[in-house]
Amino acid sequence: MKSLFKKKLPPIVGLDIGTRQIKAVLIERTAKGFVLQAFACESINKRAFNEREIKDFDAVSLALKKIKKALKTKVKSVSIAVAGSSVISKVVPMDPEQSDFELEGQIEIEADSLIPYPLEEVYLDFEVLGPSPTHAGKDSVLLTAAHKDLVDSRITLVREIPYEPKVVDMEVYALSNALFYFHPLESEEERVCCINLGASLLQLCVWQNGEVIYTKEHAFGTNQLIQDLAAINMLEPDEAERQVMEGSLPGNWQQDTLPIFVANLQQQILRAIQMYVSTLHAQRPEKIVLSGGGATIPELVDGLRQDLGMDVEVFNPFDGMTINPKLDQERLMKLAPQLVTAAGLASRSFTEWHI
Repeated sequence: MKSLFKKKLPPIVGLDIGTRQIKAVLIERTAKGFVLQAFACESINKRAFNEREIKDFDAVSLALKKIKKALKTKVKSVSIAVAGSSVISKVVPMDPEQSDFELEGQIEIEADSLIPYPLEEVYLDFEVLGPSPTHAGKDSVLLTAAHKDLVDSRITLVREIPYEPKVVDMEVYALSNALFYFHPLESEEERVCCINLGASLLQLCVWQNGEVIYTKEHAFGTNQLIQDLAAINMLEPDEAERQVMEGSLPGNWQQDTLPIFVANLQQQILRAIQMYVSTLHAQRPEKIVLSGGGATIPELVDGLRQDLGMDVEVFNPFDGMTINPKLDQERLMKLAPQLVTAAGLASRSFTEWHI
């Protein structure tokens, strides 16, 4: 009976601001399941980022305006995310049953020793996860910090569109939310190893029982492939990327350029997995779930499947979801792995959050 009067949480647009493209997703949760109401993906012209820091605000703003027009929704609340070397996340043991005030004081002491920036230059957040599995009598507390410039630049741009940012998340935790809500499990205890391959970052997220148990970012992405293809074919990087996605790139790039990139990518993935195995003393995963822009290039995925030595599953977060009939489903299926982080950000509207 209570569920009849339970307040429905307003939907939030998941807005994934990448270094090469901006992706957006609007998902509603109904009694019958999830409904994808809108999606959009727009390229950012020019080299607008230096690593993860915005350098060309006009280029990013133009792409955001195109996103808003393409979504065709009145929803203005958005969830965004940050990533990169200026974002730090760590689980620390703390004394249990502290008041929020006491916990904040302890967090600041811990943060001061963990963060390579003055505390006045970062935003801090924390969440008590429960009893620590490694420290008896302590609670595990997730401490997250992000440089203010990284957060403020995105909030400023988003508000000019105008959107209203309600949640600022970490990309790896948006990725874990997408796994939690949209990835089917063979068993409740299943451990999922997800590789998100973007333009400039390779993100490894290991998820089990609704929690992130390991995460790590590596500075490697598809930019290297696109730059090589652009140079060889005398194209602008934007045009080279478009032709790769459309399958219209001339020449024998699949035989000449792609194998070198796939070999480097395999090295990066195996190194990332080895770090995870060594850190947690875990077993080597038999399967990886692949998402991000790299997962939308079939030839790249095929190359990984042939030589990586483990199963590779491309993550489609919309598989089994009700799709708004007004949407271009053919384009959606091509872009689906690239929209995983945005889908995870959109899922923040399924549960209550605080500011």
